[in-house]
Amino acid sequence: MSEQSHVKITKEAMSKAYVPYSNYPVGVLIITDSGNQYMGCNVENASYPLGNCAEASAIASMVMGGESKINKIYVMTKNDEGGIPCGGCRQRIREFSDASTEVIMCSPDGIKNRIHLSDLLPQSFGPEHL
Repeated sequence: MSEQSHVKITKEAMSKAYVPYSNYPVGVLIITDSGNQYMGCNVENASYPLGNCAEASAIASMVMGGESKINKIYVMTKNDEGGIPCGGCRQRIREFSDASTEVIMCSPDGIKNRIHLSDLLPQSFGPEHL
């Protein structure tokens, strides 16, 4: 599947976000090492801490699909600079990734930036530290 298709799927995921409070939709597409795809969107709640980030939603879907290794993750917001995972989501991504996992930040116009997780979350704490 082409990268343009991946961006389109990520945009579709963003369109499904439930964001009545922030009006800040986020869509995510995870590509696993086996090539399977898992989508997620953010889901807000009137009790703000109970909402789900799009990355967490996609990771939960991946785990339910029986997988545990993120190869690439596309993150889309309406911002011109593209979707930048929050600190908590960087750690969530780290749990299922390695230093070479590619984080691809997108806006509705397309890909804005690419970065390896090791650069997005340097000197990170992971399962191997336990």
